[in-house]
Amino acid sequence: MPTIEQNIKLWSGKHEWSDRGDNWSRHWGGVESEWFGAIFPRIHAFLPTGTILEIGSGFGRWTQYLKNHAAHLIIVDLVESCIESCKQRFSSDSHITYHVNDGQSLAMVPDESIDFVFSFDSLVHVEAKVIEAYLGQLANKLKRHGVGFIHHSNIDEYRHLFSLDSKIRGPYKLKKFLRRIGLLEADWWRAHDMSASLFERYCEEVGLQCISQELVNWQGKRLIDAFSLFTRKESMCARPNRIFRNYDFMEEAKYISYLSPMYVDLLPKTEPSIPSQHEAPTRQDK
Repeated sequence: MPTIEQNIKLWSGKHEWSDRGDNWSRHWGGVESEWFGAIFPRIHAFLPTGTILEIGSGFGRWTQYLKNHAAHLIIVDLVESCIESCKQRFSSDSHITYHVNDGQSLAMVPDESIDFVFSFDSLVHVEAKVIEAYLGQLANKLKRHGVGFIHHSNIDEYRHLFSLDSKIRGPYKLKKFLRRIGLLEADWWRAHDMSASLFERYCEEVGLQCISQELVNWQGKRLIDAFSLFTRKESMCARPNRIFRNYDFMEEAKYISYLSPMYVDLLPKTEPSIPSQHEAPTRQDK
């Protein structure tokens, strides 16, 4: 199970950031295709807005798009080299502020200042206690009608399967075969103690309301990941939680990857920029 210390050690390695992490979007045909095909359709209702907080920015794979939908963007990462890289990459964007944290603190973010919280393909690698710590703070950091979208692990739903995986001591080829026929499944370095139901409980305990949870597969057939949408209980967005078990998420990725060469990369590559949206009015009542 990835600890904070293990995350720092792994993500500080330069070999993990070839192409600034863009290679992790290859199943969608690239970063641009994943953003516009898979991520933006799920969060567009909350953009543009005033202040966005991104947790786990990495080298800016999603920052490059989020910055065009916020008057102010705050990015936080536990790896100093990630933040330094983002500072250089987005040096011309004066509306971004940068913070290196300890892997679970948001003390640098003012209370009731955030309109939208975003984290994707990052917090899947953290233990349940880290998610709990972040949610406890976000209950105070969000504005009254602020909303959060967090991608996290759901492996605890399959705890028996993954505990069996760890007990098999045979050669790697045996595990590979068992995964290929569906008896085992790779965990992709997800936290084993985190689940969608636990996320909902953590929200309830701190006065947040989980309003949507999409459970998805990730290069396998089991729903080992979750996208959780949440807000404050007094928010105009609050409602009973809706849960969707999406077994076709990787089929969606495959379809997007087929479309990608048809419509993407037709023009010379530049950093996406829509400066006029920095002054765009928020869709949320502050």
